[in-house]
Amino acid sequence: MSRPDTDHLLLPDAEADVRPSPQGAAARRALLAHPVVLLIGIVLASLNMRAALASVSPLVSDISQSFGLSSTASSLVTSVPVLFLGLGALVAPWLARRFGSEPVLLFALLLLAVGILVRVAPSTVALYGGGVLVGTAIALLNVLMPGLIKRDFPDRAASMTSVYTGAMIAGATLVAASSVPLEKAFGGSWEASLAVWSLLAVLAAVAWLPQVLIARGRTGHEVRVTSTRSGSGTGPGSASGATGKSVWRSALAWQVTLFMGLQSLWSYVLIAWMPTIFTDHGMSRSTAGVIFAFNNLIQVAGAFAVPLLAGRMRSQRPLIVLVTSLVAAGYAGLMIAPVSGAWLWAGVLGIGQGGAVGLALTMIVLRSGDAQTAARLSGMAQTVGYLLAAVGPLAAGAVHQATGGWTIPIALVLGVCAAALAVGLFAARDRTV
Repeated sequence: MSRPDTDHLLLPDAEADVRPSPQGAAARRALLAHPVVLLIGIVLASLNMRAALASVSPLVSDISQSFGLSSTASSLVTSVPVLFLGLGALVAPWLARRFGSEPVLLFALLLLAVGILVRVAPSTVALYGGGVLVGTAIALLNVLMPGLIKRDFPDRAASMTSVYTGAMIAGATLVAASSVPLEKAFGGSWEASLAVWSLLAVLAAVAWLPQVLIARGRTGHEVRVTSTRSGSGTGPGSASGATGKSVWRSALAWQVTLFMGLQSLWSYVLIAWMPTIFTDHGMSRSTAGVIFAFNNLIQVAGAFAVPLLAGRMRSQRPLIVLVTSLVAAGYAGLMIAPVSGAWLWAGVLGIGQGGAVGLALTMIVLRSGDAQTAARLSGMAQTVGYLLAAVGPLAAGAVHQATGGWTIPIALVLGVCAAALAVGLFAARDRTV
């Protein structure tokens, strides 16, 4: 069957208000022409969105010994990338408007590969500097993916959010389970164990290249057509609702942002310290790494299921209660019986963590009226959210060093869970920014 001609959808006429925007029509043609290639590109890019962070946690003790780092300094190995998840998110929307989402995503994947390699150079400056590059690269991926999903899958945004969050967590699971075995396979080299994951970023960049070529091909056509629309505000460099209220002045946007930040904080505390919590209570490093990988694996279930449920609900409040309760229960278990109940707590936390991140990302899409608003809300939520989340690993490490135990750090995270529940109930209302 021949593909229907959609060029007439781009004509500027009196019926434009009921027809797709030039960008939407062009994106739809590209999707129809290359749906499998686009899906592969999204999945491979998503695999990298946590992998470089999760690969470090099982090896923190070896990294600390190599450089003679204290607990607080060790926490910076994970806190620095998370900090730049927030700072990098500040520039992501501007870069997307200036150069287009597809080229920026390609750049992010290449930057990620470089950052991973820099991080394993024999210098503390390189260790932290590589973390800056890794965090910035992942920030670009984090911010631009929801807008791209909203643009190219407007009727399947929740299900596609499940796909990419599931792939993101699957990538974290793969590297968490492989870090210690790879270190042993490379003769005890934690540097080689971390460096190998640069190949995953390069593979994703190669898979994403066709989308850059497609975007370049359609840009010229769209510019010629949209130039006939005086003040249409639909060009690639404009933002939807430019004459309306900024997302930074929206109470709902702040509620979504704070939920994103608080759930990220509890997740990155676990990414940074879960294996250490177990080993500090007498568990072997290999077993702690396997349980950490199991925690990441179980997150896939929550990340797939919760966005699908969220997309079928007008209000997501029941899901807010569910995911925050699971995370709080898991953290309480780590405080009461960290070793004897390790597998149970890892599973409960995993479902809650995966569901929470999937719900946070889905609410960015569901609370946005269009793709441009989704991109701006994503930029805001992930800028403020990850700046807030960066405090978590550093504060947990500092409190642990000061108190000599994990009871007080975990109690503080339980307070974070309570705050996330409160703000999440507001963010989950059936409203749009």
